[in-house]
Amino acid sequence: MVDELIKIYDRDIDRLQYEIETFDQEDNLWKTMDGISNSAGNLCLHLIGNLRTYIGKNMGNFSYTRNRDAEFNSKDIPKQKLIEQIDETKHIVLGTLRNLEAKKLEENHLEDVLGFKMTNRFFLIHLAAHLSYHLGQINYLRRILEKN
Repeated sequence: MVDELIKIYDRDIDRLQYEIETFDQEDNLWKTMDGISNSAGNLCLHLIGNLRTYIGKNMGNFSYTRNRDAEFNSKDIPKQKLIEQIDETKHIVLGTLRNLEAKKLEENHLEDVLGFKMTNRFFLIHLAAHLSYHLGQINYLRRILEKN
């Protein structure tokens, strides 16, 4: 199962980078539309924080201090800086997954994030779905704001 998770995270983190790179007007990364509360830039920061905390820190022992409020409140971070953070996150996530022992998948996750005990295997599937969900939002915002 770890090999399949590596393929999914590799693919979707690359998609995140592609979506951010594809914004032609950098200021559009920080815009929203009526009824949409989070910008593509903030969703990107949220995904980075999420993956680095729950996979990198909790499963891979990478040092990271999350600032969830900043994920949703920071603005005007240069596109290149976001891309660098995505690349670093990809390295951390894939490195963690490549070194993850099969028995670790069946252990309970360190944090009770969803309100119930869950295995790392379950949580990795959840996090992949979460990544995909926000990727769709970022893609939608990009296409609406940039008309492409």
